[in-house]
Formats: sequence, structure tokens, C-alpha cells
Amino acid sequence: MLQNKTAIISGASRGIGRAIALELAASGCNISFSYLKNEAEARKLEEEIIKIKVKAMAFQADIKDYEAVCAWVTKTKEVFGSLDIAINNAGVIKDKALVFMEKIDWQEVMQTNLDGVYNLSRAVITGFLKQKSGNIINISSVSGIIGLPRQTNYSASKAGVIGFTKALAKEVAGYNIRVNAIAAGFIETDMTKELKDSLREKMLKNIPLGRFGKTEEVALAVKFLASDVSEYITGETLVIDGGLSML
Repeated sequence: MLQNKTAIISGASRGIGRAIALELAASGCNISFSYLKNEAEARKLEEEIIKIKVKAMAFQADIKDYEAVCAWVTKTKEVFGSLDIAINNAGVIKDKALVFMEKIDWQEVMQTNLDGVYNLSRAVITGFLKQKSGNIINISSVSGIIGLPRQTNYSASKAGVIGFTKALAKEVAGYNIRVNAIAAGFIETDMTKELKDSLREKMLKNIPLGRFGKTEEVALAVKFLASDVSEYITGETLVIDGGLSML
């Protein structure tokens, strides 16, 4: 489905990003991905992708640093010769009740989850406009749709991602560039493992399908949006949450 295309993915050394990288690679897509600190896991993923018989490049970059992101995009084009798909996946959580939330908790979440989307999208958009093609997929959250207690920072950042997605989709549609988002619910990752047991149990009770999602399920949705099968879809937010947000 994605033979000979190149995707750039932020924060892919583990969790949802890792699953996305492997799924796209299995469809013939070359993969450039960023990591922040865990070089061992990044190199491991790089090797796994290469074994699938596609090209792979791990690049250390802080998604909050625009210049670093630009350097990553430039290097990706040098190594692979082209760039077709950008996936904004990197994210963090710093859950606290607002009354206890420090300014740094707010800033780090917003800078990673929302500024990071701007940084990578801004770094690739000029190239996409020049080639009159491109595909941007933003990983948001149901927290940005329904809001969740103790997540004012996270909910605000992910709601911002959805608004960003719609605005940019309208802005660049005339250049054959599509922009979509995925609002993921509770997916089994290292991030969700940090949630308190009481919150996990409460969320499970509110999920009609009665379980947390799998990273592979999000990755399959990303593959759908990245492929030509979805070529008439833009500005949309695909919700993958087991029914949580319909309550």
C-alpha cells in the first residue's frame, strides 16, 4: 500500500509510535523516526525495520526544539530522497488537579504535545507544498474531545491538535495535501501504565468494549489514513477509543 514512500514519525522508539513505524514498514514504507533519550530502543527498532527490507533511520531530536526538528527533516530528505508522510506522535502526560499543577507541568505538556505538532508540520509543509502532495497525521486523544479530570494540560493540548488539524487541512487541500487526526482512547502503552489504578478501573467501566486498546489497532488506522485508500478524507478526526467518548 505504501511501497517506496517515506514517512517521518516523531517519538517512535516505543508505544504507539513504534507500532506505527512497524506497520507502515510492513507495507513497504521507508521510516525516519525521532527519539528523545532511549537510543538503545531506537536502534533496536531501526534494526527491526531494516529486516523488513525497507530503509530506516533513527534520529535523536527533542520535538520541542524547532531547529532540531528542521535538521531531522533535512537529514531525512538527504538519506531517503523524498518525504511523503509526516506523523505527529510524540507526547507526554503530567496529570495533576489544576490546583496542584505547576507552571512547568503545563508548559512541558503544551510544548511537547502541541508545539511539537507545529514544529514537525512547519518543517515539512514547505516541501509538501512544492511537490503538491503530502499527508500529515496527528495523534490526538479523546481527552481533547471530552476532557478528563486532572488532565487540563493534556486535554487542552490534544484539543489544540484537533483544531490545528482542521485549520491546516482547509489551508492546504488545494495542494493535494491531506491532514487528519486520530483521537486515541486508553491504549496499552508505557504512558497509560503511569495512570493510577483507580483511574484505570474507572475508565474501564466507562469503555463500552470493556478493554483498553492495542497499539497495533492505532497503527492500522494510521496506515489507512496514510494510504490512497483514504484519499478523499481530510480534516477528520478518527476516534479509536472502544466507545468511551460516545457516553
